[in-house]
Amino acid sequence: MQEFIDVLRSQARHIAPELAQLAYKRGLAVTQQDGTTRPIPITATPVVLDAAEIRRRAELSARLASATVKMARAILGGDDAQELLGALSPLERSLAEQTWRQSARLTTTRVDYFVADGKPWALEVNATIPAMQGYSDIAARTFIEVVGRYFRYPEKALGSLLALNGSNSLALYRALLDGYAAERNGKLPDTVALLCRRNDAQITELRWLCERFREYGADADVVHPDEVSGDDAFVVRGKKYDLVYRHLFVRRLEETPSPWVEDFLRVVPGKKAVFLNPPASQVEVKATFARLSQALSEPRLAEAAGLTPDELEAVRASVPWTRVFRPGPALGPDGARTEDLVALVAADPKRFVLKRSWDYGGKAVFLGRSVGTVPYTERVKAAYGEPLGWPELCARAAADPAGGGFVVQEIVDTKPEDHLVCEQNGTVLPSSFFVDYSAYASVGLARQPAWGGVCRGSMSEIVNIVGGGGVLPLITTEVASKLLLAWKAI
Repeated sequence: MQEFIDVLRSQARHIAPELAQLAYKRGLAVTQQDGTTRPIPITATPVVLDAAEIRRRAELSARLASATVKMARAILGGDDAQELLGALSPLERSLAEQTWRQSARLTTTRVDYFVADGKPWALEVNATIPAMQGYSDIAARTFIEVVGRYFRYPEKALGSLLALNGSNSLALYRALLDGYAAERNGKLPDTVALLCRRNDAQITELRWLCERFREYGADADVVHPDEVSGDDAFVVRGKKYDLVYRHLFVRRLEETPSPWVEDFLRVVPGKKAVFLNPPASQVEVKATFARLSQALSEPRLAEAAGLTPDELEAVRASVPWTRVFRPGPALGPDGARTEDLVALVAADPKRFVLKRSWDYGGKAVFLGRSVGTVPYTERVKAAYGEPLGWPELCARAAADPAGGGFVVQEIVDTKPEDHLVCEQNGTVLPSSFFVDYSAYASVGLARQPAWGGVCRGSMSEIVNIVGGGGVLPLITTEVASKLLLAWKAI
């Protein structure tokens, strides 16, 4: 598809203004605490993949997500439960202790990958509020419509082109319906609430999802914790909701308490309404993911979690070597035994990345090969109040219990890619982006909906949307080919 990309590069200045402005208008934005919004950059250069490869990555993610849920359950049911529970905030821990045995169904998860030489390597599993289904659709839909019209693709055929590309919003909706049916004897909900805090950073995405759910036939609304009440139902402004899509970090309820919502989340399956996903912080803690990697060399861990051969093969094929970071003997990335894991990592900074076990937004992620750079120094000072070299950072991280301590992961050697970022004023900005790929999956449903993926780009190797990254439209090869044919016909 290089020819398609070359055409886009030559025509980018013509499509950039509408592409950036329409994506922002539709909700590709980050919302600040004061309610103002900041556009999330979109590129004129998409990621193009065969539909079969997108499906393969979704299937891989389903196996990884299922394995991670099983591993979390095995840890909480075993002798090491405190290791995992100790990573959580007080409310997260309380909810996990009360609900983990019943929380086997996650309608949506997201596995984040870096792709090296065409092979996806899974970095972590998101299970609390695995977002960007809406962002991904906004980017892809806006790209297809803007480029399609500029390339004079038949207007009446654009809908078919969008359907051909797939929709994560539709997959999420179908997963929620299936999750509801599984808990309510095959019934479907009459009303759907999308629950989030006021001025949530991704509230524009939730409004987009709400609009799509209404298009699909749902009576849907975005609601907030301070609005909810009801003795035997989930009620907002006098309206009863059957299904609640939870886009709310549990720990946010510690910042802005809502006793009603806290009590609501303590009952799984939900009685007053079905809510999806249930509390799942224990699944997303990176120490859980590290145990998957460790299970490849310690069969007892795989047996305790009940991992299937397919799940183990998914881990073997796509999870880089990852371990809980603490002093003592361990098997290194090459399978050789080392007497002290911390010393091994400290001696080879270019090979490893340290990540706080329970954190989000990439705030406590340290790449050994970035030592001496401004981003590395700023991150270390933000975490520990002073600049630290790599050996000193390793020593501090190994002794730091906050958020469950750290995990260490063998770095995935990705290279930045050249892309064209569209600015709101119409400027086309050539950028060198590290690009990740995230794939969605469901756990505990009778079937997987047609999940796709989302691609983020950043000038930093630590890719994060709220922290300043952008979204790259993910387009199937078939859609790209049809657009290219329309261009050639002009």
